[in-house]
Amino acid sequence: MLTGNHLIAGTWVGGGARFASATAQEFSAGTADHVDAAVQAAEEAFASFGWSTRTERATLLRRIADEIDARGADITQIGTAETGLPTARLEGERGRTTGQLRLFADHIEQGDYLDRRHDPALPNRAPLPRPELRMIQRPLGPVAVFGASNFPLAFSVAGGDTAAALAAGCPVIVKGHPAHPGTGELVAQAIDAVIQATGTHPGVFSLIQSDGIEVGTRLVQHPLIRAVGFTGSLAAGRALFDLCAQRPEPIPFFGELGAVNPMFLLPAAAANRAEDIGTGWAGSLTMGAGQFCTNPGIAVVLAGPDAARFGEAAQAALADTAPQTMLTEGIADAYRAGAQRVADSPSAQHLMGQPCSGREATPQLFTVSAADWLQENPLQHEVFGPLGIIVTASDLTELHEVARKIDGQLTCTLHFDAADTSQAAALLPLLERKAGRVLANGFPTGVEVCDSMVHGGPYPASTNFGATSVGTLSIRRFLRPVCYQNIPVSLLPEEL
Repeated sequence: MLTGNHLIAGTWVGGGARFASATAQEFSAGTADHVDAAVQAAEEAFASFGWSTRTERATLLRRIADEIDARGADITQIGTAETGLPTARLEGERGRTTGQLRLFADHIEQGDYLDRRHDPALPNRAPLPRPELRMIQRPLGPVAVFGASNFPLAFSVAGGDTAAALAAGCPVIVKGHPAHPGTGELVAQAIDAVIQATGTHPGVFSLIQSDGIEVGTRLVQHPLIRAVGFTGSLAAGRALFDLCAQRPEPIPFFGELGAVNPMFLLPAAAANRAEDIGTGWAGSLTMGAGQFCTNPGIAVVLAGPDAARFGEAAQAALADTAPQTMLTEGIADAYRAGAQRVADSPSAQHLMGQPCSGREATPQLFTVSAADWLQENPLQHEVFGPLGIIVTASDLTELHEVARKIDGQLTCTLHFDAADTSQAAALLPLLERKAGRVLANGFPTGVEVCDSMVHGGPYPASTNFGATSVGTLSIRRFLRPVCYQNIPVSLLPEEL
């Protein structure tokens, strides 16, 4: 069923070097010529797709969702083989992927995302008349999307970035992730089947496979690419962001780069629920082998008996967690290196965790005083995997200082009871400035796909604090406002 090739404007194209997936299937590695052909076709497709109706695009999104579901068994089979993720996880992620395609279809049909505005002409206004002004959001043009390693469906070929761009009216070129190229190809086959069946211009979607950096570099530097959607590491994302900024005509780079997603336990909550919060934290830390960008890697709590009870509960729950298979050997190597970085800290105490090898990950738990955490920058950085650090503050002033010192985050969480309300009110303004999503008495793993979700945050959580990569608001990333002054109605976009 797999060609091992790229889908470029409706044609499966090979050529170039080959690389092997985790299942030993070989895939063609993309070249500069592949990139240029795909982007040129996308620009040609934009001449029609950028002016398609919302109904046409909604139909396209729904049919893609249906086609992915129809091929679900095959996608799950190869997805589990490539990633090591369990069947239930892949099936749940497929539901999220098709669900957001259908949600975006409903959303664009409603039309509110267009933010249409109209100021009628005032020809008799003194001292100067006012022209007629109409404003609407319009699609940008071809968009490059980078598949994510940790979500082979929901953040990859037909994931949130692709769905948002197509909903906006932008053709998409996906750079597939080498961790799951077969999964990516099967999803691309589903998209291609729908494009052919609906008579959509084939340049609306292309998939280029690659296990190196050339394709990604070429994509973000191509002069016809108008925006980039990316989910991945800080190092890779920052490198691509810099390339976008250095172009003769800079373009927006919407990078979601991860975070430590700190939790803050206030005194009454810690006194009343330390064990429950510790057990829940352990479950969130180890969900999916800790391979979630919202993994809460740091818990901040006042030092004392309640902090000890919290740590003991977390440690007990983590000790019962069996080793889990990580997505790739590279991710597993990076996890071990990150755990070693924390272990090498002169102030961090290792509470529990066994060595791991190969693609296996075992939970690791550390504790450190807030005073030392504030001084040691390496302890403040994300470790992608099931590793947690308990930061013990001497008092509320020091706990607030941790909140001030943390970098930009995807999430921050407050655990508080009624007696903590005034303290929570004092802490919330600090956390609001640090994160795109602030939670109360919960755990951040699990991102709802809906209208009000924000999955982004101040740098380095993301490269654009005003955007989200999850939820219907994500469509706005691939639009720009255009004002029409005194343009006859017959020439205006249909939505106006």
